[in-house]
Amino acid sequence: MAEKMFVQGNEAVGWGALYCGCDGFFGYPITPQNEVTQWFAHEFPKRGKVFLQSQSEVGSINMLFGGAAAGFRVMTSTSGPGWGLMQETISHFVAAELPCVIVLVQRGGPGAGSIRHAQMDYITATRGGGQGGYKNIVLAPGSVQEVHDLIQLGFHLADKYRNPLVILTDGILGQVSESIEVKTIDFGPLDKKSWALRGRERQEDGKSRIVNSAVGVLPLPPYPNYISWLKHIEEKYREMEGSELRYETYEAEGADLILVAYGYTSRVSKEAVNMARAEGYKVGMIRPITLWPFPYSVIREKAMLGCKFLVVEDSLGLLIDDVKIGVEGRADVHLVGILDRHIPTDGGMIMPGRVFEEIKRLL
Repeated sequence: MAEKMFVQGNEAVGWGALYCGCDGFFGYPITPQNEVTQWFAHEFPKRGKVFLQSQSEVGSINMLFGGAAAGFRVMTSTSGPGWGLMQETISHFVAAELPCVIVLVQRGGPGAGSIRHAQMDYITATRGGGQGGYKNIVLAPGSVQEVHDLIQLGFHLADKYRNPLVILTDGILGQVSESIEVKTIDFGPLDKKSWALRGRERQEDGKSRIVNSAVGVLPLPPYPNYISWLKHIEEKYREMEGSELRYETYEAEGADLILVAYGYTSRVSKEAVNMARAEGYKVGMIRPITLWPFPYSVIREKAMLGCKFLVVEDSLGLLIDDVKIGVEGRADVHLVGILDRHIPTDGGMIMPGRVFEEIKRLL
């Protein structure tokens, strides 16, 4: 039975994690995701679950590594500067094939940048910010309900592929409050974590386990050498691309101009599409739900039909590069970005009216 609540996007992170069996949260306060940490600090201990505020983001991601290695469902959350500090260990997560969920609530950058909202961590989230060219599935919710739902999907996919998973939100979506349904979502069965470090006495075969993030230095069965292990990882990435691609279209059929956006700017873009349609402009939208894998195929399909593209993102242009890859030079790609905020401050945001102005200019 679903329970209805009126909660912030940052709080929905906690409710989604609780209802899908998350065992522990390790994190460090940083704006604009502090409500996430606060929620876990308040709710998890009284429910017999683990909450630990670490000394830094470096500490929290390494504590997460230990919890994941022991077979527990664990997670953390952070924002831009903290995300940067976590990169090396995230790479080791991938190498050791350990699952976890990391919520990244974006803020302005580079450096300390701004403590307010932005969409400026797209590249490091979708390309892997640490060493080794690894891949993580990146889910981008567009509503508070979807924050709750995608947290649960995130844990399922992290366990399924034994790989970290990133939930990419932003400061505005984190602060928005909406009514949601809180419930456990069943995504199907998963294999038992027979690889987990539980101690020999807790293993069915009575044998100990090893977690190894240096396969090229210390090759272990079933991979006799580094290249055989890389082949396994590559096959896993291809399976992710083939099975986990998710996107949403809105009024895209027959459109002359396609907007592409995620997070809070997808909601802005949807309203701009409605404004344009009301005045007879043939405008639609594609909202990637997985930022990796990215929906290149649908972008390519629309480009081949002669559509123009307008990317709406609260940055100087990061998502736009993936759209350009998708169109393969067949279509013009334009940007409404952070310089188009309604006021020229870190408190400004991209508004539907500004997007509509650009739609009219392009059409």
